Amino acid sequence: MTEQDVIVIGAGPAGLATAMSLAGQGLRVTVLERDGAGLGDVPGGTRADAGDGAGEGAAERAWAHWHRPGVSQFRQPHILLPAGSALLRTRLPQVVDALEEAGPLRLNIAGAARELPGMDGARPGDERYDTLTARRPVLDAAFAAAAAATPGVTVRRGAAVTGLLTGPARVEGRPHVTGVVTGQGEELHAALVVDAGGRNSPVHALAAGLGGPPPAEERAEAGFVYYARTYRAPGGAPAHPVWPLVHHEGVSTIVIPADHETWSVVLVVSSRDHALKALRDPAAWERAARLFPELEGRTDGEPITAPQAMAGLHSRIRRTVVDGLPVVTGLVHVGDAWAATDPQFGLGLSMGLTHAVALADTVAKTGLPDAVELALRFDEVTGATLTPVHARLREWDRHRIAEIDAAIDGLAYETDDPGWHLTNALDGVKLADPDVLRAMTEVACMLDSPENAFAAPGLVERALTLNGGPAWTWPGPSRAEVLAAALAE
Repeated sequence: MTEQDVIVIGAGPAGLATAMSLAGQGLRVTVLERDGAGLGDVPGGTRADAGDGAGEGAAERAWAHWHRPGVSQFRQPHILLPAGSALLRTRLPQVVDALEEAGPLRLNIAGAARELPGMDGARPGDERYDTLTARRPVLDAAFAAAAAATPGVTVRRGAAVTGLLTGPARVEGRPHVTGVVTGQGEELHAALVVDAGGRNSPVHALAAGLGGPPPAEERAEAGFVYYARTYRAPGGAPAHPVWPLVHHEGVSTIVIPADHETWSVVLVVSSRDHALKALRDPAAWERAARLFPELEGRTDGEPITAPQAMAGLHSRIRRTVVDGLPVVTGLVHVGDAWAATDPQFGLGLSMGLTHAVALADTVAKTGLPDAVELALRFDEVTGATLTPVHARLREWDRHRIAEIDAAIDGLAYETDDPGWHLTNALDGVKLADPDVLRAMTEVACMLDSPENAFAAPGLVERALTLNGGPAWTWPGPSRAEVLAAALAE
């Protein structure tokens, strides 16, 4: 008998959600995390030893004292979208309870937009767009507290995985993983190993060294650089944004509200736009941000970070079932370890939680002993639920980076792809029609596909007549004006 039924590599939200979901089936799950001290090693860091430190005090300890060097984006902006929030409420309520103790932000993604003139206010069903969210360390602290209190889950921090163990093959010529080797040389066996180690997980390379056919992999540089700054305004954060993500010539802006009167503002540019590296400088960042109408008043708080640059991100997806057979058994990849996406749309957390729950449901149906059936069925459900989302993001990235790069060269972007033109047109009119707003919100919140969300007869046709038609653009500065502001003395 193995010491554990499942080993999960990575103690981020996706890994801990996987562990808690599987433990709910009576399985014994060990989570191995390469980073060392968790929040429990910070005085007052968990519910168990927080004393009277619930709420803002607990949130601030998480923000100030918890560091995860293996997660480069740990203090970058994150948002838990309604799809992820709904999953937590129905499948992992213990995480919601832990997050509630820290004092999350309650946000309706469509709430501000539906109050605009002519948008008719709230409608029955708009609660679908409700979410609870917080800064990433605060979210992680809630997952960690919930996992620590979940029977059957053991989390070991400072336990990097450096090798994979194998046993008799379940499919001829394909390795079968039976456990892991840690950096301390310890061998741990399990019926299933789950790679939830994020976009930089080493497990893929370890698996490739086992022999057998490689997974099918598609990879491309996303081509964006994110310059983010987080603020606090004790006594009153700005109103929630009408829409969090706005695209301009050469620059996109993102506003992400968070817990305890904090929020983040992001300027997104092309990695090819070397001149805009000036945005690393706080004064340059502030001058540029003040040019955008949707950011008015959002740089007036107290900055609690300098402008933080995040670059070198890639869009990548791995398919471990090729020609109807798994390339490896006993090992599956979840969340960013399976497919890394452009974080511009904030889908990563919700995609990871969706994937974690999908794996647990697959295990419930197939059991752990039939490793081949488990691999096939998990690949099938992944392909049906998440692969289309990744494909849409990848295609959007391709067009948007080409559009920005054309603007750098002083050119208009030209493409004969009708899907790109339609996407831009619908984005431009979502604040002019309540039905279009809700269809866009369904897609943005990962609650429905574009095909279903815009299936109502005549909706797309009506949308294309609004705001002056498909050529309408958001009001705001040109790239040249942003550059001039950033470089001003």
